Amino acid sequence: MSTAVQEEATQPAGGRAARPFAAVLAAVGIPTFMVALDNLVVSTALPVIRTELHASITDLQWFVNAYTLPFAAFLLTAAALGDRLGRRRMFLTGLVVFTLASAGAALATEAWQLTLARAIQGLGGAAIQPLALTLLAQAVPDRLRNAAIGVWGGITGLGVAVGPVVGGAVVDGLHWSWIFWLNVPIGVVAVVLARGVLDESRGGGRRLDPLGLLLSSSGMLLLIWGVVDGPDRGWTDGRVPVMLGTGVVLMAAFLVWQGRNRTPMLPLALFRAPGFSLVNVVTLTFAAGAFGSVFLFAQFFQVVQGLSPLQSGVRTLPWTAAPMIVAPLAGLLAGRVGQRVLIVTGQVFLAAGIAWMGLVTSATMTYPELIGGLVLAGIGMGLTFAPISTLVLASVDESQRGVASGANNTIREFGVAAGVAALSSIFSSYGGFTSRQAFVDGTVPAVLVGAGVIAAGAVVALWLPRRA
Repeated sequence: MSTAVQEEATQPAGGRAARPFAAVLAAVGIPTFMVALDNLVVSTALPVIRTELHASITDLQWFVNAYTLPFAAFLLTAAALGDRLGRRRMFLTGLVVFTLASAGAALATEAWQLTLARAIQGLGGAAIQPLALTLLAQAVPDRLRNAAIGVWGGITGLGVAVGPVVGGAVVDGLHWSWIFWLNVPIGVVAVVLARGVLDESRGGGRRLDPLGLLLSSSGMLLLIWGVVDGPDRGWTDGRVPVMLGTGVVLMAAFLVWQGRNRTPMLPLALFRAPGFSLVNVVTLTFAAGAFGSVFLFAQFFQVVQGLSPLQSGVRTLPWTAAPMIVAPLAGLLAGRVGQRVLIVTGQVFLAAGIAWMGLVTSATMTYPELIGGLVLAGIGMGLTFAPISTLVLASVDESQRGVASGANNTIREFGVAAGVAALSSIFSSYGGFTSRQAFVDGTVPAVLVGAGVIAAGAVVALWLPRRA
């Protein structure tokens, strides 16, 4: 970061005192990194945790899902509460909850205790993720916003990328509980930094919408729970269709109520702006295709090539770590070429990279055959993160940024869950875990469908506004 940028730092409108650029990025970036890291960091420790806590296969699934479900379901709720009660206050509350829950997870001696702690972590994370972007946009001047969001996107990408690697390294060298203990001192530092650096703000609405909060959180919880359970339990029997049907009804009731409520938590007028609606469609296709494919390839290295979780995580780094480098560059380029060019290019690169990987995958494939596809996919993800966030914020008034960010994050997390579920179902239809070749037989068609979903999003992106 140049000295000039550091000195310009942050002088947002309203006469507030300037804040060092690096301090603002750290205040929102450190919590964002922790939340992104904890999405995947536990995955590589599951075999060890299973032994020590005498956990069942169902317990292992819940160690992951207990974090994902409340995180995705309460993003919009947390953003709406931040608009009304104070975004900085809600952000700090989420950070404190996340840090305390991390300590609880580290102290767990039984499976149910770890599951409960992970669920509370997810609730805390839901308050951090959308409000971090809103607080960042508020704290920096307009001319630095693209660059700041680019760096923030790189930090998010870094958390996703190193999650499996950090988890594997910690398990290999320390006790599994250190995966969670590491969050505690970092969380304490982040709370102190955020209190000293970030300013309070609120959105346009001042009254709470209790019915809206109840309908949206319960509807999203049931929808995502049903999508997550679908591949394992079946889509037509048992509780899955009940959860999906009830979730759809609750979300429909939520939208009807928002249209009638004078102080809605999600103003439906947001979606009348073509830029906001289209960028959320691209967010959905991007998340579904990309993360559904990542989910399968992370297992491919272990199941087909017999590698350890740590080795598998390292081999995905050309894909998952590239956004750390590319996203900040995309933020700097956005002002020159426009967000639409970057998003379309990113989606084309990402679709081409995933298609490459799907076409060369075989039981006897060597790692160098994948490198080109991994790099292309990584560049594509990096070109997408920052411009999407910028367009989301630019499509709405400043007072609506919190709820707009919450809505976009909710759609993205639903896309992740739906993508993993859909591609897993395709995988199960064509292959399975019975042999190396069976895994390949299921992975190839699933990944190619993922590439097709992303390509469809690239076409939609052609109608996005050229720039924010």
